Amino acid sequence: MDRSNVQAWLDRYVAAWRSNDRDEIAALFTDDATYRYRPYGGDDSAALGRDAIIASWLEADDPPGSWEASYAPYAVEGDRAVATGATRYLASDKGPARTYHNVYLLRFAPDGRCAEFTEYYMQEAS
Repeated sequence: MDRSNVQAWLDRYVAAWRSNDRDEIAALFTDDATYRYRPYGGDDSAALGRDAIIASWLEADDPPGSWEASYAPYAVEGDRAVATGATRYLASDKGPARTYHNVYLLRFAPDGRCAEFTEYYMQEAS
């Protein structure tokens, strides 16, 4: 992987999140991928396997137009990458706008799909 490959993957990640299209989500991850939403919670805070990742995405209540996101590679070495960025949920009847700063730890398979995804985030103070 290089920076441009990782950026292309991150762009597809945002597009898949926006579309909530099962096939777009599936194309991002290996069959046995692990997606850790909260790395400190063990397997209870992770989706294990592509089907579980897809199901968790489709269960999330993040309709298109309710958020903005932008991520970029920070460091890339071999099959591993660190990406940083921000996710901003827009004000709605569910609550005020809020921004999260994100760090993603990524490991990629040789075909460019993600095999391990670990997310760290912190909400910006209002």
